Amino acid sequence: MSAKAIREYDAKLLVAHFLGRAPQFGTACPARPEFKAPEVKVAQISWDPVSNTITPDSSLPSWVFSEKLVVKPDQLIKRRGKAGLLGLNKTWAEAKAWIEERAGKPVNVEGVLGTLNTFIVEPFAPHPSDTEYYVCINSVREGDMILFTHEGGVDIGDVDAKAAKITVPVDGDLPDRAQLKDGLLAAVPTHRQDALLANYGEYSGAPTKGQTFEYAKTILDLMTRGEPHPEGKVLIIGGGIANFTNVAATFGGIIDALKNYKEGLQRHKVKIFVRRGGPNYQEGLKKMRLIGETIGIEIQVFGPDTHISSIVPMALGITKPMSNGVDSAPNGISAAHKAPNGTSVTSPPSSATFAATVVPESREEHGVVSFAQGAPAQRPWFRPFDETTRGLVYGLQPRAIQGMLDFDFACGRKIPSVAAMIYPFGGHHVQKFYWGTKETLLPVYATIAEAVKKHPEADTLVNFSSSRSVYQSTLDALEIPQIKSIALIAEGVPERHAREILHLAEKKKVIIIGPATVGGIKPGCFRIGNTGGMMDNIIASKLYRPGSVAYVSKSGGMSNELNNILSLTTNGTYEGIAIGGDRYPGTTFIDHMLRYEADPNCKMLVLLGEVGGVEEYRVIEAVKSGQIKKPIVAWAIGTCAKMFTTEVQFGHAGSMANSDLETADAKNKAMRAAGFVVPDTFEDLPAALKKVYTGLVQDGTIKPSPERDPPNIPVDYKWAQELGMVRKPAAFISTISDERGAELLYAGMSITDVFKEDIGVGGVISLLWFKRRLPAYACKFLEMCLQLTADHGPAVSGAMTTVITTRAGKDLVSSLVAGLLTIGDRFGGALDGAAREFSRAKDTGLTPREFVDSMRRANKLIPGIGHKIKSKANPDMRVELVKDFAKKNFPSVEMLDYALAVEDVTSSKKDTLILNVDGCIAVCFCDLLRNSGAFSREEADEYMQIGTLNALFVLGRSIGFIGHHIDQKRLKQGLYRAEQSDIFIEMGNTGISDRVVVRPS
Repeated sequence: MSAKAIREYDAKLLVAHFLGRAPQFGTACPARPEFKAPEVKVAQISWDPVSNTITPDSSLPSWVFSEKLVVKPDQLIKRRGKAGLLGLNKTWAEAKAWIEERAGKPVNVEGVLGTLNTFIVEPFAPHPSDTEYYVCINSVREGDMILFTHEGGVDIGDVDAKAAKITVPVDGDLPDRAQLKDGLLAAVPTHRQDALLANYGEYSGAPTKGQTFEYAKTILDLMTRGEPHPEGKVLIIGGGIANFTNVAATFGGIIDALKNYKEGLQRHKVKIFVRRGGPNYQEGLKKMRLIGETIGIEIQVFGPDTHISSIVPMALGITKPMSNGVDSAPNGISAAHKAPNGTSVTSPPSSATFAATVVPESREEHGVVSFAQGAPAQRPWFRPFDETTRGLVYGLQPRAIQGMLDFDFACGRKIPSVAAMIYPFGGHHVQKFYWGTKETLLPVYATIAEAVKKHPEADTLVNFSSSRSVYQSTLDALEIPQIKSIALIAEGVPERHAREILHLAEKKKVIIIGPATVGGIKPGCFRIGNTGGMMDNIIASKLYRPGSVAYVSKSGGMSNELNNILSLTTNGTYEGIAIGGDRYPGTTFIDHMLRYEADPNCKMLVLLGEVGGVEEYRVIEAVKSGQIKKPIVAWAIGTCAKMFTTEVQFGHAGSMANSDLETADAKNKAMRAAGFVVPDTFEDLPAALKKVYTGLVQDGTIKPSPERDPPNIPVDYKWAQELGMVRKPAAFISTISDERGAELLYAGMSITDVFKEDIGVGGVISLLWFKRRLPAYACKFLEMCLQLTADHGPAVSGAMTTVITTRAGKDLVSSLVAGLLTIGDRFGGALDGAAREFSRAKDTGLTPREFVDSMRRANKLIPGIGHKIKSKANPDMRVELVKDFAKKNFPSVEMLDYALAVEDVTSSKKDTLILNVDGCIAVCFCDLLRNSGAFSREEADEYMQIGTLNALFVLGRSIGFIGHHIDQKRLKQGLYRAEQSDIFIEMGNTGISDRVVVRPS
């Protein structure tokens, strides 16, 4: 990952904060006990372009106004003193005027034009010129290099040439005070040497459719500003061959942005050139071409059969557009490119031996295939991977592991390359994966030690640990002699950790690939993690069988491009390693190039370097000394860096030139002089590869053999479904809510609008239960029902059951469910029955008297009629509230009026046979369903039949049950046991004479 510089202000705050808190390393040169970190005095002044003002005085520390000051810009500008951007010995008033004079003004510093907007202010410390010193600590691969010179200041000159240096090895001891004095301070007067001893350090991803849309929108907005250029404009959308990104899906965001800027693109006469490869790229390019026709913009699209950067000269009119081949591009997983010039591929025999032949066991149960355990393999030093390699994967990475197993199956391996997984947080179980069309189980262990003990044949570790935990897990692996190679996938590994790992690995003779790498691939043998992308790219690039060309690069993203180029111009890849883009990769170019040189099956080498670092020069020296004799085609990426006036970094932490030697141009020139085949441009790389390969075929170094048909690999169902290749009926249907979009929807209404319109709980019920917005009075009625049914004291059966369950020590859910299970015909479940019976009677034309008589003849109680305590003379206020609300707000209360007429009949017999709260809510709900205008008669009848009315009581009473549970927990009530007097036990009629005794025969 890239490294970013920080401002001097932030750097000094960090040093001041951590200097006194840093732990002591070793005993050779400890900090003196009396050492006290000085108080930090540094202030930042910023210019606001909107108000054209600088940081107000009220925001500055008090010392600024009382001390003499140094003031300078803080924008990563070097040599500020020589550029006249340094103010010395100034009061705050003078410093402020100095800043205001320069803030917001364009300044040219060494050919770079920019605006000054951030400044730093510090106390001025006057001193003689011979007392200013320079100290710096640079991190290098071997350790930390301390540079010191007694000639500091603005005229310091070339530090590298004049400074004294001491290197502190990664795994070595810190120098003591005597070594520091002798090695660094020889030119400093003796009485000042102790004062100079100090510590200072300088420490130098798949987008969603929405993210792609926002990014494209920004680019298009910039392109369509201002007046149109007479020659129009060109937009280049270039990308490598993706590993797993659905190209069509991400292009969807770009397409939406193009639609938004249709008029601007037309006005500016924008032409668009697109090159992309990877999963579903054909569909993505097709969509891009069609959107061009739709919005009237010229869009030319190219797939992976066009070189990654060829569209640049095409777009600029330097070369003519090539056939893009999108229509004829491989559509499925079984397609592959043709070999160059009709040649076939050589499949070199493997020289690896296996102590025991490893074949699948014959037993297969229920479509699950299992494999016998092999013995440790013996391989030559230059071939860490072959068709018998077995590895461990650290971390739960099912997608990567499935990709490795699919690759194994495509290569014709007899046993999967993954032996087991290691997951410290949940080991000792199995995970299921596909082996072709069948399934297999892989064990998961908690520790590396346990995994290697159970799988002695596994000698490779693919470590997917995060940057936080990769250090310790790798140290654990390095302690196990069985592990011979480790791939570190994580980005962001601290450089100090990376250096310690690589030095320990050198001692242990373990190959480290990474960190910050996609890994590597040995076609026909072994794949590290996600290298090579999805299976369609594996097949298209012929990675299922070995070729003759081995490559090493820093960039994992360029691996797919190299695999693709080699499949088009040669007989394919023999092995490919991406060492990683961090400053300190575990192995470097030379480590792998020497392996390839020693491997008789590898006939041709490719080196893809980049700007920054000097590792390419080690390969150059090996070629000059005769260590490497095989032909090398090479290129260093980053030749465009010279076009920028400022330092530029190309993504990786190490891809930035710190000297002329580290520029891409210097490396390409040096490699060409050493006898490498170096093309003039990156676009010429395929032609150079083809030329060298053809020469090797003609001189007999490479002997072509028949190309075998690519294997048929089953497509993953989920991916096939995403591509629209298969369909499957949904197991469930839901029509009330949707969480898949930008925000949650309730029956089509966004959660934002739910709160914006303040529809309340009643409104939410109307959306989720009835899938429509009900009138305000209806929502209020629903809320009223919940309030009225929330509780009716602790004595009712549901509340009592909840209380007893709570006192038995059960949790909230158990106690709530216990109470809810008591709801039925006898308790709380009368709403549906009342609605059903009253509506049936009224709809069939029965008078209230006839309805009562018919129920009596059927020996049925009338649901919703009757109360244990309340009567006509002592009415239930809950019923009165519901009646009053309905009569005041409902369009019609004909069902309520009918129920009240029935009440007159029943109460004449007994005063407590009144319309209770269940019955009142039920008949009012019938009036609401039938007369609100929101439901058809069929819908109203259906809602009464499917339990909607009882749902109101269940939801409302849940509030009370939860309250009783919380109340009992708060009161810390113990286990309940009924009083003996509350239970009548009668055993008189169950004597021995009444029992049937079954005697044994």
